[in-house]
Amino acid sequence: QVQLVESGGGLVQAGGSLRVSCAASGRTFSSYDMGWFRQAPGKEREFVAAIMWDGRSTTYADSVKGRFTISRDNDKNTVYLQMNSLKPEDTAVYYCAARPRSFSSMELVWTFPYWGVGTQVTVSS
Repeated sequence: QVQLVESGGGLVQAGGSLRVSCAASGRTFSSYDMGWFRQAPGKEREFVAAIMWDGRSTTYADSVKGRFTISRDNDKNTVYLQMNSLKPEDTAVYYCAARPRSFSSMELVWTFPYWGVGTQVTVSS
């Protein structure tokens, strides 16, 4: 089992930057694919970015490609999401998620069994 705790959310102006982090418990972090998802009020939870267990492959939603960067530090059991050129439409609760390494697409929310409680990111116009 993996426990996930997000941090680093907050309020930022449009065009600004923010980095959110996700600290994971357990000694098997390096064997988990990690993902970031977000949910805005009244909308479904959507995929943002994901990184394979070994960090060799990343994938991004089209809406954040070129602006967001996902990374991980397996020594620190932490995954990061660097968000640049933020837009008001990026406002949402951002969730960290983990799954045992898999060949399934990392964009599929239901393939991730472990979730954090989320951190609010608000981008003002």
